Amino acid sequence: MTLGFIGTGTIAAAMVEGLGGKDVLLSPRGADVAAALAARFPGVRVATSNQAVVDGCETVVLAVRPQVAEEVIRALRFRPGQKVISVIAATGIEKIKDWIGLDMPVIRTIPLPFVAEGRGVTPVFPPDPEVMALFDRMGTAIPCATIDEFDLLAVGSAIMGSYFGILETVQGWLTSQGLPEVTARAYLGGLAACLGTVAETSPAAFATLREEYSTKGGLNEQVFRVFSEMGGTGALTGGLDSVLARVTGKGK
Repeated sequence: MTLGFIGTGTIAAAMVEGLGGKDVLLSPRGADVAAALAARFPGVRVATSNQAVVDGCETVVLAVRPQVAEEVIRALRFRPGQKVISVIAATGIEKIKDWIGLDMPVIRTIPLPFVAEGRGVTPVFPPDPEVMALFDRMGTAIPCATIDEFDLLAVGSAIMGSYFGILETVQGWLTSQGLPEVTARAYLGGLAACLGTVAETSPAAFATLREEYSTKGGLNEQVFRVFSEMGGTGALTGGLDSVLARVTGKGK
């Protein structure tokens, strides 16, 4: 099937790359990115307008920022029989249908940049078989039975900045103690990569892994204990609570 993308930002570009650039129609928004993708992949075409994208495909991917989504979508004319895949954050299905003006299938997804490498883990709601198969081509599609499940996974995806922020903080501390920055960066990057592999491949609970990688009375146990005592875990939980409120429309 031909996929038409409304919006050509980071996530749209990652999806195009993860799919190998086959049968893709891009909107002219993000002209530089669209032109670069078309130059790399013979199967990518750049349409003359957003409406031309909608007219030229059966499945439309909405990949615009939430702040401009209503304006962009209301200006388009969809047709019965089309399917919409939304990657727009914190924007419900009924709201998108209202902007479209038709009662048509709208499937929400949360693709992350890793889909470009075929390593994405993408929540899908509702778990439409065709859309599930599409994201399985870019890694693993995670079916969500309810919108509550989908929203919770959206909150889980919000830890990426914090993950790198922890590495940034440790690197800064190491360099403040006299370690060369390049050495700290190389060591922490390798350590994080190894731990990520364990997290992905081990069937053990994260609590079990924490204990396995923390010798009783040892250094790893000490850091996590002090982190918790100084409010680190509480602050993280508070951040997740605030994001859930935002995602579900119950806060900002």
